[in-house]
Amino acid sequence: MTLPGKSPLNTPELIKLKAYLINSISREMESRQVAYSDQREAAAQIMQQAYQATKLNLPPTLREQLFHDILDELLGFGPLQPLLDDPEISEVMVNGCEKIYIERKGKLVKTNIKFENDEQILKVIDRIILPLGRRIDADSPMVDARLPDGSRVNAVIPPVTIDGPSLTIRKFQKGKLTTEQLIQYGSMTRGIADFLRACVISRLNIIISGGTGSGKTTLLNVLSGFIPTDERIVTIEDAAELQLQQDH
Repeated sequence: MTLPGKSPLNTPELIKLKAYLINSISREMESRQVAYSDQREAAAQIMQQAYQATKLNLPPTLREQLFHDILDELLGFGPLQPLLDDPEISEVMVNGCEKIYIERKGKLVKTNIKFENDEQILKVIDRIILPLGRRIDADSPMVDARLPDGSRVNAVIPPVTIDGPSLTIRKFQKGKLTTEQLIQYGSMTRGIADFLRACVISRLNIIISGGTGSGKTTLLNVLSGFIPTDERIVTIEDAAELQLQQDH
């Protein structure tokens, strides 16, 4: 199963044009020292001027797609940016240049999105981890990190991987499910919810285990809501994902 995708911008002429525009924008942005909050607007303006200087006249749809891809390449996460912007996608998995999968509503789907080469994947990985003070290279070929929105990132490169760089992004879910929603969805019964509430209030030890994407964090967030507001909570997390509502 594949996702409908955009028209490929992979002809030699368009690849050359894209590289030219990216280089032009990068040089101009560096010389201007544009503030972070103004970068996208400034990049779009510079790109329009650089494109007009080429005196080319691409069809409007192709031109808009090219401009959008360039902004994603410069300021976002390249070909992955549309996937990260899609609220229905919960996970993005890159297994090489031409094998990009997503998880949507619990099902894995192969997309028709592709990277141009391994170097482009490495640029995306570096853009994620460098602001965090992390590095990835042959001596340290695996890294775990988090995006500013809380999404979890795992990247692995050769020699650990054999098909090029691998990247997995587990998107942070902004919405928090409630007990009533889990009961409505059939994930738990009213009796189980009352039992778990009693266990939390009684300070019993509770272990939550399961596979990736099975709902461990979702359930733990629900259970944390049962903790009385006059209690102080201490959490130890490898990647901060809990959405605690209490003041302490």
